[in-house]
Amino acid sequence: MSIEPGAERANPLDRIIDAALQRAGGWLPFDRFMALALYSPGLGYYANTLAKFGQMPSSGSDFVTAPELSPLFGQSLAVAVEDALAHTGTREVWEFGAGSGALATQLLESLGERIDRYTIVDLSGTLRERQQQALGAWGDKVRWLSELPEAMQGVVVGNEVLDAMPVKLLARVAGQWFERGVVRGPDGVLRYADQPTELRPPVEIQGVHDYLTEIHPQAQAFVATLADRLERGAAFLIDYGFPEAEYYHPQRHMGTVMCHQGHRSDGNPLVQVGAKDITAHVDFTGVALAGQEAGLAVLGYCNQARFLINCGLVARLEHASVQQRAMAARLIHEHEMGELFKVIGFVAGVQPWDSVGFREGDRTHTL
Repeated sequence: MSIEPGAERANPLDRIIDAALQRAGGWLPFDRFMALALYSPGLGYYANTLAKFGQMPSSGSDFVTAPELSPLFGQSLAVAVEDALAHTGTREVWEFGAGSGALATQLLESLGERIDRYTIVDLSGTLRERQQQALGAWGDKVRWLSELPEAMQGVVVGNEVLDAMPVKLLARVAGQWFERGVVRGPDGVLRYADQPTELRPPVEIQGVHDYLTEIHPQAQAFVATLADRLERGAAFLIDYGFPEAEYYHPQRHMGTVMCHQGHRSDGNPLVQVGAKDITAHVDFTGVALAGQEAGLAVLGYCNQARFLINCGLVARLEHASVQQRAMAARLIHEHEMGELFKVIGFVAGVQPWDSVGFREGDRTHTL
């Protein structure tokens, strides 16, 4: 692809995408495009100054996460984290993608002197600034890293981290598999374009109908890297998604890629690039296998509702106001976050135990 001199884009992120397209011969795999759209320094969605997190569109935000909905989320999660700290004999919490800092605040308040340090690993400089403002009261107890150290111990938490990792798109069209990528059309508009590929979903998709789905090499590589670096400790990863049998069900033929802007969802990541979130649901079977193959043991897997109830959320609701109860209920209601969101736990360096968060309703057998 060549860019005519008069066709230079006004948007700097568009120019970065055009340069990447030119280097790649005019076609970018979707995961590369998604990485640019979300993480280009200073310009990608998670690297720019947009508000992102908030309960209402009037705040200028695009979506709400569980810690912004209710502090009872972090208070309940802290029960499982403290249980894991005790069983692993560690005193540090690591959070990936700390967002607004709300979850860190809740965990720090709940765990208190039980931890010596709270480490946040976040690629976004602008989000790091917001987190530093929110967490200033804890001083040197909180530190920030831009990448994983070679070795670490402690309990890892990641809320809605895996869904923001770039995915590859695979499309079965007329019985043939293609990798779906992005091109810039003659009219200057970004469009999808398919190329034949040897890549396949991890299971055979029944039927002969056209089918669009994702595979998750970056999320799986992240879990494998975590396994390599975590010498002793545990990890709790919370996100929306399904086990393999549901993820690649024949009826789920339109994929799961979704965008979020102004508390509304749409399915077109090729417009308003950099101004909205791009996500995909998580294949929890793939995540579990990646962890196991790299040396982690699965501690448990269940939906968010059961996990939070196991950790005492219902008892906390008894002392909450009516408004607080209404917000916290969204964390466990089946039609809200309760069923779609899942929690998977891993352990390294010690034997798995009867983790409080998975004590009832464990679904590890479905992975």
